[in-house]
Amino acid sequence: MAHAVETTLLLKELVSRPSVNPMGRQLPAEITLEHRVTAYLEEFFLGLGVRWERQPVAPQRENIVAYFESPGARRTYVWEAHQDTVPIDHMTIEPFGAVIANGKLSGRGSCDIKGGMACMLGAFARLVREKPKEAANVIMACTVDEEFTFLGVQRLAKSLRADCAIVAEPTQLKIVQAHKGVARWYVQTGGRACHASSPQLGVNAIYRMGRVLTAIEQYAAELQRSRSDPLLGPPTLSVGIITGGTSANTVPDRCRIEVDRRLIPGEDMQAAPRQLEEFLRTRAGLDFPVEVTPPWLAAPALGPAGSEALIQQLGAAIAASRGSFEVTAVPYGTDASTIAEAGIPAVVFGPGDIAQAHTCDEWVDLGEVELASEILFRLAIAG
Repeated sequence: MAHAVETTLLLKELVSRPSVNPMGRQLPAEITLEHRVTAYLEEFFLGLGVRWERQPVAPQRENIVAYFESPGARRTYVWEAHQDTVPIDHMTIEPFGAVIANGKLSGRGSCDIKGGMACMLGAFARLVREKPKEAANVIMACTVDEEFTFLGVQRLAKSLRADCAIVAEPTQLKIVQAHKGVARWYVQTGGRACHASSPQLGVNAIYRMGRVLTAIEQYAAELQRSRSDPLLGPPTLSVGIITGGTSANTVPDRCRIEVDRRLIPGEDMQAAPRQLEEFLRTRAGLDFPVEVTPPWLAAPALGPAGSEALIQQLGAAIAASRGSFEVTAVPYGTDASTIAEAGIPAVVFGPGDIAQAHTCDEWVDLGEVELASEILFRLAIAG
């Protein structure tokens, strides 16, 4: 019971501290960036008396990493959770109220992924206080910028040394062994501006982009039919943002779209834009130039290879608490793939349902947070 209270208090403290990732937008400084959460975590680790460090990533954005070092440990786990949340647009509850009702805690980040961070911190603190014999070493890593460009985990992975990793995301206490990767880039068309009263004197870049979009829709359909991963299904492509023009009475000389490409294991992140560019050049029948940029964001897919032993170890801890465990795959991306690319087998695990992540009334079940913490503790003391 005391541990359940601790995880709930941890979660309440985390949610009450805004750590909104601006995601390229101009948002109020009093709610953006992770430094408030980082400062709280620093005090938490100081109180435990463990070795810890900050890893600067960007202004007011630092990973914080703490170490539970167990004499006689046979392995070292990384427990990783990100500090940032998505913005609070259109929320119907107080974003940072951390209100508790009916066994749930509500607020931005409660599900994604401060509930997962709280369960890891609770288990970590319990290890430090109880010092169980022959427990595993645990590196508790709290990273920044997961929701936008993955800068935090990229910095973490440069110096990380461990046997395996568990990355917190809302998985309903299932083990995620595979997920898709992502690449995002821009496609641009040019034109010639003129007054809209005489449009024949200009070249409309938005009209040109309309033809490009029709071709991209065809490409996306062909991409889905081209191949498929047994766990993750086919790769996908979607256009999510379009911008262009300066005013309704000016023929636009520029139009830009943003492409989201989801990758399956074995695909080259950097090659994805070039593949689309080749399709547009050779098969779309376009009689004007199209600019395809290199990806501004690229994160690999996560495959199951190498994580078999970790899945069995974590699965045994889950089964000891719930009677059984489930292994699955998901279409969204996480920090786990970057850690795996660094040579550390990784899986994704945590309390909460992804259906609640980023929602207008985001919440997490407190009983699930506590159970996740108990599972992680069991995993660590198994050595």
